[in-house]
Amino acid sequence: MISVRINERLFIRNPEDTVLGKKILKHSVEFIYKVGFESFTFKKLAEEIGTTEAGIYRYFENKHKLLIYITSWYFGWLEYRIKTQTKNINDPTLKLKKIISLLTEPVEDDEQTSYIDESLLHPIIVSEGSKTYLTKQAEENHKQDFFLPYKELSTLIGNIILEYNPNYKYPKSLASTIIEIAHFQNFFMHNLPSLTDFSKNNQENEIIEFLNDLVFSSIKPK
Repeated sequence: MISVRINERLFIRNPEDTVLGKKILKHSVEFIYKVGFESFTFKKLAEEIGTTEAGIYRYFENKHKLLIYITSWYFGWLEYRIKTQTKNINDPTLKLKKIISLLTEPVEDDEQTSYIDESLLHPIIVSEGSKTYLTKQAEENHKQDFFLPYKELSTLIGNIILEYNPNYKYPKSLASTIIEIAHFQNFFMHNLPSLTDFSKNNQENEIIEFLNDLVFSSIKPK
C-alpha cells in the first residue's frame, strides 16, 4: 500500500482514516473528471455518494482545499513512482528521460490505491491543477506548505538535473518548467491545438521528444 503524506491543514478530518472519507476522495476525482472543477460542488457530491453536504464539510473546509488535497496526493504519488522506477538507474541522462516519460505518458490506475483512480486524476491535474496555486492566496498557502509535494517533486527533478550537469544555474526553474510543459502542452494538444505543434494522432510521444530536446539542449555542458 502506498502512503502519501498530506499537509494536515488541508483537511478537518483525515479522509483516508474512514470509509466515508475514502468514498469522498474516490467520487470527488470521478465527479471532477466528469463535470470539471467549476461545476463541482459539495452538494452535488453528497447526492452522488448518498451522504449529506454537512458530512463532507466535516472533512474539508471548501472545495478548493479538496482540490489542493488531491493535487498534492497526485504529486506525492508521482514522486513515489519516479523514485521507484529510477532507483536502479545510475546514468542521469536515463533518469531524466524516464522522468519525462512518467510526466507525459498516459497514466493507468494504480491497483495499490483503491480509493483514487490515477487514470482520472491525471487529466484533472492537467486541466485543473494550476488552479490550486494561481490564486490571490498563493503566498499564504505557500507559507502553510500546502504545495510541499509539488516542491519536493521539483527538488527531486532539480537534483537529477544537477547530477547531469553540476554547473547548471537553473535546476529548480527547469524542473518546474518540465512539469508545467508536460501538463500544458497536453491540454493544448487536446483543447487549444493552435497553441502547440503537437497533434492528437501522435499524442504524448511528440511532447516527450520536445521535452527531451528542450531539457538536454538546456543542460548540456558548454
